[in-house]
Amino acid sequence: MTGTATVALGVDVGTASTKGVLVALDGTILRSAVREHTVQRPAPGQVEMDAEIWWAEFVSIVQELTAPGDATVTAVGVSGMGPCVLLTDEGGAPVRPAILYGVDTRAEEQIHRLTNVLGREEILAHCGALLTSQSAGPKITWVAENEPEVYARARRVFMPASYLAFRLTGEYVMDHISASQSPPLYSLRRQDWHADWSMRAAPGLELPRLRWPGDAAGTVSSEISGQVPGLPTGIPVISGTIDAWTEAVSVGATSPGDLMLMYGTTTFLVATTDEPIASRTLWPTSGLTEGTFSLAGGMAASGAITGWLRELTGEEEFTDLVAEAGQSQPGANGLVMLPYFAGERSPIADPSARGVVAGLTLSHTRGDLYRAALEAAAYGVRHHLETLEAAGLPIRRVVAVGGGAQHDLWPQIISDVTGLTQQIPRSTVGASYGGARLAAELAHGTDTSEWNPSDHRCVPDPAHRERYDELYRLYRDLYPATRDITHALARLQQR
Repeated sequence: MTGTATVALGVDVGTASTKGVLVALDGTILRSAVREHTVQRPAPGQVEMDAEIWWAEFVSIVQELTAPGDATVTAVGVSGMGPCVLLTDEGGAPVRPAILYGVDTRAEEQIHRLTNVLGREEILAHCGALLTSQSAGPKITWVAENEPEVYARARRVFMPASYLAFRLTGEYVMDHISASQSPPLYSLRRQDWHADWSMRAAPGLELPRLRWPGDAAGTVSSEISGQVPGLPTGIPVISGTIDAWTEAVSVGATSPGDLMLMYGTTTFLVATTDEPIASRTLWPTSGLTEGTFSLAGGMAASGAITGWLRELTGEEEFTDLVAEAGQSQPGANGLVMLPYFAGERSPIADPSARGVVAGLTLSHTRGDLYRAALEAAAYGVRHHLETLEAAGLPIRRVVAVGGGAQHDLWPQIISDVTGLTQQIPRSTVGASYGGARLAAELAHGTDTSEWNPSDHRCVPDPAHRERYDELYRLYRDLYPATRDITHALARLQQR
């Protein structure tokens, strides 16, 4: 890079790492940085993270990206995993670690009780969705009931994006997408907080002002600019949102009929619509802009299973495992895996579900197991697609994003299992790039429609369809056939 470039900064706080990019106003990624981290699991079904890590990694990334002094940051984009529950005092100091999204299943009792008190059909009518482990509201109630001394100090609620925006600007705001992942606090019907239900599920909390993800939360304060020299005072910071929706922005999958398919630690799908669609098994939300909505779904574990297999087999890199899985035949030589290693979010909403590998013999290899894990995620995607179709949502275009889309094998398996063609974009960096894209649009009115064009397509191989149709039917039969046993084992694991 020569001279001084005008850039947008994007930072995303994920489950396994925080990522940041500097992006020129033509969409070119000039520099990137990553900080890896781990979550805490203080008890079975509980997944937490210290929010100070989010801020420390943000500052560290900004310092690394801006250290050469050859770029001027003019806008900041933020995003993060979610929906999370970070409770703070009036000044924004966390009163406890943040409770993560649907992988944290501690609030089952609160979910059942709130559902009984408020009414299942009433919740569906107002929120568009039923209460599940993905819902932020019952987790706030859990803290109030199980940690009353902690909750007594709580005054505000944040998610990673809104917390970073607050630290940068001092403004207490949250985007509509994040809010709509917080039933029963938010009414999708009115696209506003539900005051009565908020007082019941989150008593005493001051709820943030609502914004759209690309709206300005505020501007970088002089205090922060002094602490982080790479951020000039007064530059705008977007309100941001949950990472999966910013992933959709990163690849331009934001029009009605578009489906963003995120390959990551979890698999996530976001379908954009022009009207709200209620669902008992998926997650309806407000959209990226006023007048749009989305229907989303997410698996609790997908890429996380391949990481587990890598660690279990002592491999430092994925390369050998991917190659071995490529040598395995479609169908993993007769294996079917249920990917419910961390329970499951949508579409079955069963936190007590557990992983199953059916068909194992002494002749199976670790390549077969690795391929079975990739195929399990593909079967999960097909289950979601069938659920979206049943809800009346047409899918016209599928765009892949995330680390798993950088290699050919996994996208090809998903295309073969689902029969769908996927667009693979030039850059699969993901949410941090999407945040930078929204920031550039806000600060400069930049036309970003050509930022990240499709690089190639992944087309299904019809020769594999019959085999995968047969195995998908077995996959769908395997869960109800083993549910009672895996639930009993889940209870044993929690003793």
